[in-house]
Amino acid sequence: MTPDRSSAYGRVIRALEEAGTVKLFHLERVQLRTAADTLLFAAVDDPAALDALADAEHLARNLVQTGRWLPERAAALADDVAACGPSMADDVPVLAA
Repeated sequence: MTPDRSSAYGRVIRALEEAGTVKLFHLERVQLRTAADTLLFAAVDDPAALDALADAEHLARNLVQTGRWLPERAAALADDVAACGPSMADDVPVLAA
């Protein structure tokens, strides 16, 4: 886990708290929290991370398509969930000088 991933996780949790049950159904909140949890502790090659990311992106698209969320807000949440996960840079070894 990196500080950037940890910060992204914090943003997701705050967004879920702010949205509450008015903007997200309970199962949607659980789905997004589960995706963020999975991504936070995932390695680059973890297939569960890809599934979690796909689930979160699908939910964000659904929120927009049903008119429940504005595209910008849904995209920001999806981006924050994605940022909880590893990037290719996380797996690159640092070369000793």
